[in-house]
Amino acid sequence: MVTTTQELVYEAGCRVPSMSVEEAELAMSLGALLVDVREGEERDREGTIRGALHVPRGVLEFHADVRSPYYMAEFGPQSPIIIHCTNGSRSALAAETLQRLGFRDVCYLEGGIAAWKETNRRFEPGRSR
Repeated sequence: MVTTTQELVYEAGCRVPSMSVEEAELAMSLGALLVDVREGEERDREGTIRGALHVPRGVLEFHADVRSPYYMAEFGPQSPIIIHCTNGSRSALAAETLQRLGFRDVCYLEGGIAAWKETNRRFEPGRSR
């Protein structure tokens, strides 16, 4: 049986915890790493949450795996990690992938940067509108 992307996102969301905007803001103030998995063009157009580490979804695994030559030290195995995208779909999939790589304290931002903006939280505007 073929699975749809909608089903993949739903299943990932069932296996990975999500975090509200308020919870994420508190977790970040306590040292959680926020990772933005959107493409660069999206960040340029839509802006970004201040302090987010940009790691596009297509290269996330390579930057998070300590055995990879592309490993980024920000992905410490003990650090809480919050993944975000535009609305939560890609971030749920990305958080599930990090779990498979052995990260235990990982979740995704419910509603993504769209939810962040809706609550009037501060963000850095995009460069092109």
